[in-house]
Amino acid sequence: MFKGGMPPMGGGFNNLIKQVQKMQKQIEEFQEELHNRTFEASAGGGAVTAVVNGKKQLLEIKIKKEVVDPDDVEMLQDLILAAVNEATNKAEETVTSEMAKITGGLQMPGLF
Repeated sequence: MFKGGMPPMGGGFNNLIKQVQKMQKQIEEFQEELHNRTFEASAGGGAVTAVVNGKKQLLEIKIKKEVVDPDDVEMLQDLILAAVNEATNKAEETVTSEMAKITGGLQMPGLF
């Protein structure tokens, strides 16, 4: 603790505020960009494809006819899960990587 209270707020503090504001703007722009960014993954050699956006919302599922077997619904379910999970993981990895670039690796809980 400094004698007499807080230290004087000089140019360093103002620069810090400007940097935080710039980072905040970059984060907001990135969050907006995520709505339009898509991530795609397939399972079963392309039998099932899932598309998610950067907010990890499932946008589309593509299933090839030849993989639809009424006698083996479990396999189709597993392929769907695998494709969705992989697409979601791709989105998560990209978001984490891009946020680290913006924040300089500073962890900011609750942003995504």
